Amino acid sequence: MPLPGAGSHVVCTCPRESFAYMSHPKLPTQKLANRVDWNDPHLELLLRKTESWKLDNRDVYPVQEVQIHIGWGAAAGKPALLVWERDQAMVLETQFPLLQGEHVRVDAHLGDNIRTLWGVVVDGREGRRAEDKANGVHVYWLHVR
Repeated sequence: MPLPGAGSHVVCTCPRESFAYMSHPKLPTQKLANRVDWNDPHLELLLRKTESWKLDNRDVYPVQEVQIHIGWGAAAGKPALLVWERDQAMVLETQFPLLQGEHVRVDAHLGDNIRTLWGVVVDGREGRRAEDKANGVHVYWLHVR
């Protein structure tokens, strides 16, 4: 089926100045990576200033004492600290190991009420801070259900 107007000429009555000629964008040129001189004295001085920095976000959330119950039918709770929470994620500190994939009930006391959340351990490790190592702290990330 022919297109409408196929085989015929199209006449434009627009002034020639109004035509915008389509320009094709240039392809991005490959940029060379900046070379870093790691022996540059100014860079060495800057890096030395950052050696004592400790990047850790656990102190930005108000720590809350909680009781956790491991497994679906756990009756006795164990103490833990809720050190961070947002949306469907939370970070707990414990003084005992948890297994990845473990189902955990987290009970937080809020005055006379108890707030209960269920989560699954998605990742964990031993604490890296000096005080964590001294106190046998483990840090766990939970996906809240």
